[in-house]
This record gives sequence, structure tokens and C-alpha cells, in this order.
Amino acid sequence: MARVFVYGTLKKGQPNYKHMINTAKGLAKFQGRGRTVEKYPLVIAGKYNIPYMLNIPGTGHHVAGEIYSVDDQMLQFLDEFEGCPDMYQRTLMRIEVMEWEEKSSAGEARAAAEGVVECFVYSTTTYPPEWVGLPYHDSYDSSGKHGLSYVLRESR
Repeated sequence: MARVFVYGTLKKGQPNYKHMINTAKGLAKFQGRGRTVEKYPLVIAGKYNIPYMLNIPGTGHHVAGEIYSVDDQMLQFLDEFEGCPDMYQRTLMRIEVMEWEEKSSAGEARAAAEGVVECFVYSTTTYPPEWVGLPYHDSYDSSGKHGLSYVLRESR
């Protein structure tokens, strides 16, 4: 199992969460909530209002999201879904645990209790330079006050 941090449309209550609970795509088990240890710019960009975490450590905000434990099948699905490695790149990042729900092995529980876990995160280094000038968010909600509702793939 791999640990993945999601900060956008795959979170609970967001437009693509249905994929995280579709066992035909693999297993994803919610473990808790966290935020990036380092600051990153989280922008909403493009004509479909897609959330992107730009891989520019030290700039922006501590981005909030959810931590999941996923099997190899789900990780492969997420790679395809996220257009990895062209649109997003899957990299390891340190995530500060804010809330831990998962009852797990002693080692995982200890890591969570210490407050920081390593997770795969889909961020991007392949973006138009003007995206750096967009507003930065610390968390994402498709129906947030930014007014930039995500456009589902099936509606494009």
C-alpha cells in the first residue's frame, strides 16, 4: 500500500471523489487530514477550473487535503487519471497530520503521532508561467467563494 495526499477534486465532497470509493479502480482507505509541511501555490487554472499544486516549494500556503492508503491498482488508476507524468508528476512530499482516523499498525500510528508522514502528491512542474500569478489557495472546494466551479470530464 502507498500513501497518497489529495488536495483537489478527489477529496470527500468534491466532484471526483466517486473515483476514490470505486473499488473497481482499486482500494483507497481514508487515513486522515493533513497539510503540506512546505508551502506551495495551489491555483485554479485552465478553462475547466482544475486545481493544480505548482511544485514551487516555499511559495504560497500550507495546502490542506486528505491522506489515503491506496493499493497498486488504485495508484495506477490515479497516475492515469492525473495525466502522470505529463500534466501532473507524482512526487513524495512531507505532510503534517492534522487529524488521524486510521487504526493501523504500530509503525504507522507512531508516524502519525509524530505529526509528519510522507505521501505521494500529484503536483506539477509543467504549467504555463502565467499560472504563478494566479491567486493562491490554502485549500480547495469546487464550490468555494472563488466562483471557479470544476468542469467534470464528462461535461467537457
